[in-house]
Amino acid sequence: MADTNEQVPQNETAEQAPKKNRKPLIIGIVVVLALIAVFFYWRSTFTEDTDDAQVDGNLYQVSSRVSGQVIKVDVEEQQLVHKGDTIAEMDPTDYQVALEQAQANLATAQAQFEQASVNVPITGVNVRTQISTSGSDVLGTEASVQQAQAQALAANSRIAQMKAAALKSKLDVDRYTPLVAKDVISKQQYDAAVATATADEAAYEEAQRSAAASQQAVGIAQSRLAQSKSQEQQSRKNGPEQVKVQQATAAAAEAEVKQAQARVDQAKLNLGYTKIVAPQDGIVSKKSVVVGENLSVGQSLVTIVPLQDLWVTANFKETQLAEMKPGQEVDIKVDALGGRKFTGTVTRVGGATGSSLSLFPPENATGNYVKVVQRIPVRIDFKNLKDENKDEALRIGMSVEPTVTVKN
Repeated sequence: MADTNEQVPQNETAEQAPKKNRKPLIIGIVVVLALIAVFFYWRSTFTEDTDDAQVDGNLYQVSSRVSGQVIKVDVEEQQLVHKGDTIAEMDPTDYQVALEQAQANLATAQAQFEQASVNVPITGVNVRTQISTSGSDVLGTEASVQQAQAQALAANSRIAQMKAAALKSKLDVDRYTPLVAKDVISKQQYDAAVATATADEAAYEEAQRSAAASQQAVGIAQSRLAQSKSQEQQSRKNGPEQVKVQQATAAAAEAEVKQAQARVDQAKLNLGYTKIVAPQDGIVSKKSVVVGENLSVGQSLVTIVPLQDLWVTANFKETQLAEMKPGQEVDIKVDALGGRKFTGTVTRVGGATGSSLSLFPPENATGNYVKVVQRIPVRIDFKNLKDENKDEALRIGMSVEPTVTVKN
């Protein structure tokens, strides 16, 4: 009996043992699962992602830079074009004529400039010659004045000489008159004395006239000297000004050449603008130009959608931006390409939320305010777009899912 009582508790312990051993196992599994959940939650803080993102890029609006009639259209809607490919051509006749006119005006301006440039040294030589000549004239007139003054002095001396001779002849006649009456001297001798007196008197009057003429010659010479000195002063004063005037004329002619050259350059540009070319590689969209249409300046013709100059605009929630900053690595998954991935980097965070930039921004000053998590655009640039997009499969507007690594 004693053995039986001892075996019953042993059997009960054996049945309850598996249940007791399962409790630590379950607890261990729960702990492991909790740790795994904590790990994945902690790991999820290393990245931020959103599905509110799309491929973005600059749309190139091709417009006319000059007015004219379209004579040829070289592209079709959705056609791939490369930078420099011709999109449309306008009638160039008017612009060709304008270019030829501008070139003719340029030739005229260049000829006038050459003439003015040649006249500058010629004017300088003429001025120097004029100054030198006027100086020589001054010296010459000074010599003439001195000569006239010497002649005047000589004439004055001759007057005194002739006056003395006339007086002596007159006295001789006065002495010979009573003597010829008394036949002391011959009639012939008396007549000779009278003739000599008459001649000496005439010579005296001639000497007076000569002295007056000499004095007038002195005045004329002095007047010429004053005129020569005035001309010399004017030449020395006005000569450099004449050179400056000619230099200014040459400078004005040179400026006219530059203006004419600018008009030629503008005419060439306008002629070149009659052929409208693609500014960038891309796909032709929104084509609105046809042959025969008269275009005005700035009129839009087509829109070029680029295939390489692309980036991603991702609208992250404001709660996702705490750790986000420029330079962080981004994995970009493109939905339209079957989840194909690209690499990129955060370039910059936008300056305002999307709602603030909308046409009707929210008015939170009203009483019915409900807090809504806002989204802020973030620009993400592709890292190796040329290598990763060799097939040029990306298109502007495609939905993408960027994942930003905010922690390493």
